[in-house]
Amino acid sequence: MNSTPAPAASATPIEVARHFVCARLNARALAGYPGPLPGSLDEAYARQDAAIELWPDRVVGWKVGKIPSGWAEVVGEERLVGPIFAAHVQPQVSGQSLVIAVIDGGFAAVEAEYIFVLGDSAAPGKIDWTPEEAAGCVAELRIGIEFAGSPLATINHLGPAVVVSDFGNNAGLLLGPVVSDWRAQALDSLRCETFVGGRLVGRGGAASISGGPLAALAFALNRCARRGRPLHAGDVVSTGASTGIHDIRIGEQARVEFAGGVVLHCVAERAEPRGLLPRDGRLC
Repeated sequence: MNSTPAPAASATPIEVARHFVCARLNARALAGYPGPLPGSLDEAYARQDAAIELWPDRVVGWKVGKIPSGWAEVVGEERLVGPIFAAHVQPQVSGQSLVIAVIDGGFAAVEAEYIFVLGDSAAPGKIDWTPEEAAGCVAELRIGIEFAGSPLATINHLGPAVVVSDFGNNAGLLLGPVVSDWRAQALDSLRCETFVGGRLVGRGGAASISGGPLAALAFALNRCARRGRPLHAGDVVSTGASTGIHDIRIGEQARVEFAGGVVLHCVAERAEPRGLLPRDGRLC
């Protein structure tokens, strides 16, 4: 395992962002957080914004994560968001295990997800979405698996602001089939189980998501609008870890069994350098 040493404890948002972006592009773990820890969620989102501008791909959606109650009281919010990039979205292929690329020495986990696909763009300037209003933007609800991944192994232990600063700890989304008639179904009927290495590691479903998936979507609409990043038609929004966050190691397989008999499979493989430069063209 190769890792990049942490820099001195003084760094601007763009410097922190460059460390994370370069580590991801070169599949290299970070030995520690690349600079002083963000002191607030707003500072963390500034670093995330800087990283989005450096990442050589376009944003096609957002992951929503629940902030644990102890941390939520400290940072003042119950959820966080991170970008999902076009090349990180993999559609389900029948009968195949989709590949998730794990940085050796970094963090890697799988999460069973309920994922909205938007049919309408958010109204410009609107920052007070309710779950009921958010439902009006939805074209589809799909099932899937979020791959939570970072070059920083301790990312979750360092708190939600650190998670936010590195793309919300997102590294991919496996997009499964549409949930038919989801508006007419009770939340507790949308259930799933997650297995890693053949072992059951979590049970839950849409009702396990605090306030339900539409509450998570409303948060994403509001938080992104306040940052000047309103959501657009066609965006995907993964609404939260419905069975928990489950660590996965290189070589392990995972599957999620959803109500209705749909099963999604993925396998963790060692990440390789992408051969890409940050968007500004500077060498890492």
